[in-house]
Amino acid sequence: MSRETNTVLTNMCMIENEKGEVLVQDRIGKWHGIAFPGGHVEKNESFGASVIREVKEETGLTISNVKLCGVKDWYDEKEDVRHIILLYKTKDYDGELLNETYEGKVFWTKFENICKMKTAENFIESLEVFKNDNYNEFYFENTNTNHWKTNIL
Repeated sequence: MSRETNTVLTNMCMIENEKGEVLVQDRIGKWHGIAFPGGHVEKNESFGASVIREVKEETGLTISNVKLCGVKDWYDEKEDVRHIILLYKTKDYDGELLNETYEGKVFWTKFENICKMKTAENFIESLEVFKNDNYNEFYFENTNTNHWKTNIL
């Protein structure tokens, strides 16, 4: 059995301001709805540099002191691809917030308000990894019945 698989690496970052609000993006692309900013890790780019670059592109802010707080991952048998999303958080940022980019509108909101919004698919379930230091992985397991079981570890 081969252990080699294609892998897609992406990232997402929860940015919290001094008012206790978090920065969200109303994404309009393939994965649409409210989520934290983030995107793909490019070839020859470190994970940390990728999240800093993606946040800058999508929000106009330069983040620093990012902390890896967990991962969200799954294997897609149809595509033969393992997806790994590196989940980061920070309270340190500088710059002027853009109102909107090609990815969608960007705005601050209270963390508890996220559950009342139209979020991106499976975003709500992954929030526990961002807020609870006892969890570090949100894993989708294919049950071979066309259903996905979610596990928070």
